[in-house]
Amino acid sequence: MPTPPPADVIAPHDTSHDEIETRAEFDRHLVAGSLAGLTVQGLRLDLDPVPDLTATEVTGTLFVGCRFAGREVGADLVRRGANVVPPFSGLPYPTQPAHLYTPTDLAEGFADGGFAGMYDTRVYEHFRAHGGALPDVKEALGQRLHDHGVDNALADATRTWLATHGPQSVVGVMGGHAVPRGSVPYRMAAVLGWELARADRLVVTGGGPGVMEAANLGAFLAAWPARELDTAIDLLAVAPDFTDHDRYTAAALAVRDRYVATVPQQRGPGLDWARSGGLAIPTWLYGHEPANLFAGRIAKYFSNAIREDTILRLARGGIVFAPGRAGTVQEVFQAATKTYYGTDGASGAYVFLDQAYWTRELPIESLLRPLFAGSPAGDLSASIHLTDDVHEAVRVLTATG
Repeated sequence: MPTPPPADVIAPHDTSHDEIETRAEFDRHLVAGSLAGLTVQGLRLDLDPVPDLTATEVTGTLFVGCRFAGREVGADLVRRGANVVPPFSGLPYPTQPAHLYTPTDLAEGFADGGFAGMYDTRVYEHFRAHGGALPDVKEALGQRLHDHGVDNALADATRTWLATHGPQSVVGVMGGHAVPRGSVPYRMAAVLGWELARADRLVVTGGGPGVMEAANLGAFLAAWPARELDTAIDLLAVAPDFTDHDRYTAAALAVRDRYVATVPQQRGPGLDWARSGGLAIPTWLYGHEPANLFAGRIAKYFSNAIREDTILRLARGGIVFAPGRAGTVQEVFQAATKTYYGTDGASGAYVFLDQAYWTRELPIESLLRPLFAGSPAGDLSASIHLTDDVHEAVRVLTATG
């Protein structure tokens, strides 16, 4: 990649005015008599009140992942100029999700079937049974449609936040997935997420356990005093190891229930999902790991490559790298490529927590500084910060805006 692509190639395009994702929107257009040129996504049009589409203009309308009262309805729409991509049968996931997942969505079924009975696990087992990362043709098409729906839902979910706070308000948190609950690194990441959310930063993680869960947990409890964050971590620490799937998930759900049921007065009705856990972007490629249940919204993909690029594209307000191994190092230099070339626009600070780790055990600083010093955009080496202090990390990330 010798040069960045043109700005219009990577810039998000607002197509929300052409998309119908709720029944209320659909009904408004139905009353007006035309759906021409619009995209109708993932709606159950087979449920009462079943809409009468026979007199509605549908030239150029795309119905994708919608369910109709019968096959003849879809056939009639096609005859009158619409395009219909029906939901695939036999899949445990929607082929065109209209909204991001919530922790409740992913945990559905746990109460009766434990970890094995969760929606998240059922989808993962289906993914494995149909080729995993190399699926058969039908499965590949279903997964691609699903991931496009997640792309679209993510753009919708972040649009208002970005319009209000700007792209520099989104901060990524990367780090080891195996960090146990209750450990010092886990507590540091939780405090980091807590302080960032309180400073009106949207915390974005890879949606896994360890450091990622801790950062979303901190953001989830941003409206509570710091002592409640300590209490929550202590409660989670009874199940520290993510490989103990049932206990790990049960502890997370118990903590969620405790704090969702006791919302403090200062949280207020206007505090949205972004300030109540932030965003997680995981993948079913790592579906053997329990779901991170503390993010406000979850953009879960089948494609790990899309997922990784999406995290880094969003995190324009800087990235925190807690100690991690090969996956974290890969993310460092994948992000560095974007920053070096300015692929997604201006980047924020690169903050490395644990100076000894990043200078001696994995000496990334010695590689990254000369690379950034030679960026086509000028010397960017000053954007690299190493610290052992979470509070200093937050000060660096919130110094502007």
